[in-house]
Amino acid sequence: MTDSKYIQIQNVEQAFKTPKGRFVALQGIDLDVAKGEFVALIGHSGCGKSTLLNLIAGLTRPTQGVLLCANKEIAGPGPERAVVFQNHSLLPWLTCFENIHLGVERVFSGSESKAQLRQRTDEALALVGLTHATHKRPGEISGGMKQRVGIARALAMEPKVLLMDEPFGALDALTRAKLQDELLAIVQKTQSTVVMVTHDVDEAVLLSDRIVMMTNGPAATIGEVLRVDLPRPRNRVELAEDRDYVHCRKAVIDFLYTRQAHVEKQAA
Repeated sequence: MTDSKYIQIQNVEQAFKTPKGRFVALQGIDLDVAKGEFVALIGHSGCGKSTLLNLIAGLTRPTQGVLLCANKEIAGPGPERAVVFQNHSLLPWLTCFENIHLGVERVFSGSESKAQLRQRTDEALALVGLTHATHKRPGEISGGMKQRVGIARALAMEPKVLLMDEPFGALDALTRAKLQDELLAIVQKTQSTVVMVTHDVDEAVLLSDRIVMMTNGPAATIGEVLRVDLPRPRNRVELAEDRDYVHCRKAVIDFLYTRQAHVEKQAA
């Protein structure tokens, strides 16, 4: 295993049984993700982005092909791969601290003291700027803060891979922009390998090292992979008029709304 092939997806197909017969969601998926790389999966609704993310998470198994992480087959969920969903999935009766501590205990209780577990939880809250909300419950904080708790919970387990399924999709534009900037800073600090599903072209270009563009389903596959060679750290204001940023943005829009829109019309 080389750092350039930290996650390996080899000839993966995912099909589901339905009342109308076999439905092929994904077909012929081949992709390598390097250690420390940020990859965005983008495409129209129904193209299998979340299905592919669930396969990497080990939440489902492929009907064909194999997925590897650090040269080991992904046979189920594992602490080295943490998932952040669009729905923050916090337990409403627990405080922010307790929601994070619950995951920390499950992963590290066998190897760390109670004081170390508390410290790990406190550090995760500090990383997302929520030390002041330690004792608040989900019902007492905003949507953006809830999503930050979800990210902190994932990061507290020190995952090698952070998997994110449209984590900012339900937030207003200003909150989304703030959390995108915070995520950039966090990933810079933790050097995590990130795979993120998004519908947002600007989000994909701002955050990613590569953008994986999916064709329309059924039997969706990878249509094109775009490398985003923008220097880090990235500043959204400075990038707004950057020629390379504009070029990347145009390439993704062209793929989604010209080439894939044409495929949809043919299928209609």
